[in-house]
Amino acid sequence: MNQMMRMTTCIALAAMLTGCAGATKQQTGTGVGAAAGAGIGAILGQAIGHNTTSTLIGAGIGAALGGIAGNQIGAYMDNQEQDLRQVESASIQRDQDVLTATFKSDMFFDYDSAQIKPGAYSELDRISNVLNKYPQTTIRVEGHTDSRGSEQYNQQLSQQRANSVRNALGQRGVDTRRIEAIGYGESQPISSSDAMNRRVNIVINPIRQN
Repeated sequence: MNQMMRMTTCIALAAMLTGCAGATKQQTGTGVGAAAGAGIGAILGQAIGHNTTSTLIGAGIGAALGGIAGNQIGAYMDNQEQDLRQVESASIQRDQDVLTATFKSDMFFDYDSAQIKPGAYSELDRISNVLNKYPQTTIRVEGHTDSRGSEQYNQQLSQQRANSVRNALGQRGVDTRRIEAIGYGESQPISSSDAMNRRVNIVINPIRQN
């Protein structure tokens, strides 16, 4: 953890110095925003990957996107939520500033398959348009299955499905550095109904400046 914090501090200081040297006031502000974003991104990367490579990737995301000022996050996510609710096939939930779009797995995949159905691409187009409109966010694609079959098999299938959705979003212009794909298998049921438990969640978090 100490090593991560030292790395985060170095990244932030380097970005601030780069932004301040010979810069106008506006350029300096941009540099500080990038530095803050780099620090948040580094923490996010470490939390996701628990290794130095993920930390550096996370820092790259934060530096590239800058992050949203705290007093602007609510409005930013309000607007994104409104746009997401236009995607009729998704069930939208919000927990403070975190948005979750839930799709029934049957909409994207045939039984026992991780290949996206041809008919699902129009929905992926719609969700990608929203994600591209609000780039100052990170995205977690979650695959979930029901409890039929072995736990190991369900885990593998859910990961493959999450990867397929991540790849499809990337093909539609969503920066894949923003996207984490995780398969949860049968470990997080939400209902006694198998159909409800088979789902894909797209979880959207704002990148904060501070």
